[in-house]
Amino acid sequence: MSNFDRNAAIPGTPGNRSGAAEAGLRAYMLNIYNYMAMGVALTGLVAMLTFQFTGPALLASPLMWVFMLAPLGLVFFISARINTLSAQTARMLFFVYAGLVGVSLSTIFHVYTETSITQVFFISAASFAALSAWGYTTKRDLSGFGTFLFMGLVGIVIASLVNLFLKSSALDWTISVIGVGVFAGLTAYDTQRLKAIYDSNDDETTTGRKVVIGALTLYLDFINLFMMLLRLMGNRR
Repeated sequence: MSNFDRNAAIPGTPGNRSGAAEAGLRAYMLNIYNYMAMGVALTGLVAMLTFQFTGPALLASPLMWVFMLAPLGLVFFISARINTLSAQTARMLFFVYAGLVGVSLSTIFHVYTETSITQVFFISAASFAALSAWGYTTKRDLSGFGTFLFMGLVGIVIASLVNLFLKSSALDWTISVIGVGVFAGLTAYDTQRLKAIYDSNDDETTTGRKVVIGALTLYLDFINLFMMLLRLMGNRR
């Protein structure tokens, strides 16, 4: 569950978005969704290819730890350096990150049936689309939920680490249920926040950086929502 400071990572956040062109906003959000979708597609493709060509050998290899930990380091690097990276470099690093996540997620094909993975993916996609659409269109200010969602996220990470040693199925189920709620909330919250920080006066570089970090934010929301739902609904081999 790689994540980052969701407020500090956004470059050039304006205090007021008044006067932004609606057409520019739509293009900006569409670019975010396009990059996010390409990242998810790349992750899925790499995961399937890794599973098919390496089999269980990669699971037993020490390299698996590299592929599991490398995405965490890279996502922190991108979020910390986004203000100094060019838009092109940020996009390249985002896709490298998505590919590395794909390698680490290849393990799910050893645990769950391909049919259930496909079913949960489409359920996750439909849920994400509905939640993001609501976050984009709602007039309700969701900013007040940010602190609670972040606290929930920290709690999930801590509980997941503890359960690595306890191996409790009851705790795993509880984490998954809470996780679905947290990442569902973050999907709507982040969509509204990304819409709010758009500024039609931004230059091309700043807008490009915002698009990449926005795509990364929603990508993380989707991947984690998918994984939590898979743990709840997936049929194990």
